[in-house]
Amino acid sequence: MSKRALLIIDIQNDYFPDGKWTLSGMDAVADNAARLLAAARAAGEMVVHIRHEFTRPEAPFFVAGSDGARIHPKVTPIEGETVVLKHFPNSFRETDLKGILDRNGVTDLTICGAMSHMCVDAATRAAADFGYACTVVHDACASRDLEFDGTLVPAVHAHSAFMSALGFAYAKLVTTDDYLVAS
Repeated sequence: MSKRALLIIDIQNDYFPDGKWTLSGMDAVADNAARLLAAARAAGEMVVHIRHEFTRPEAPFFVAGSDGARIHPKVTPIEGETVVLKHFPNSFRETDLKGILDRNGVTDLTICGAMSHMCVDAATRAAADFGYACTVVHDACASRDLEFDGTLVPAVHAHSAFMSALGFAYAKLVTTDDYLVAS
C-alpha cells in the first residue's frame, strides 16, 4: 500500500516581490501550494516543508536567520509538520529527508515549490532515483528569467524546459486543479 507525502520546497520570503531573489508568478504559485497544503492536511497526509539557508553571510538570498529565509506565511508549517533545513539545491543532500520519509513509510511524493530549474529539479530527480513515485504540481512551482551565454531565457521557458525534462523520466506532471480533483 502506498503512502503519500507533500514536499513543499523553498517557498520562502526572498522569492516574493520585494524579496532579494524574486521569482516569476510566485504569489500565484504559493496560492496553489497553499491549496495543496490544505488538501494534504485535510487528508491526514504527511507534509514536509523544506527551507533553504546559505551558510555564508554574503549570500545573495536566504541568509541564515534573515526574514527572507523564513517560510512564507501562505504555507506556514503547523505543529507536527516536519521542517527540513538544507544548504544545497538537493533537499536530500546532507539532510535526514530520506530517513524521515522512510521512517514514515512514504512511497509517493507530491512536490511543489521553488525554483523549478534548481531545487525542485534536484529534489525530484533524487527522489525518483531513491525509488519514490513522484508527482510534480507544475503550476505550484516557480522559476525566474535566466541567462546563458548572453541569451535571455524567460522564466516561462526555463520553467517549461525543466518541467518537460522531469516529465520525461522522473515524475508525473499535473496542475493543482487536476491534482485536487484526483485526490
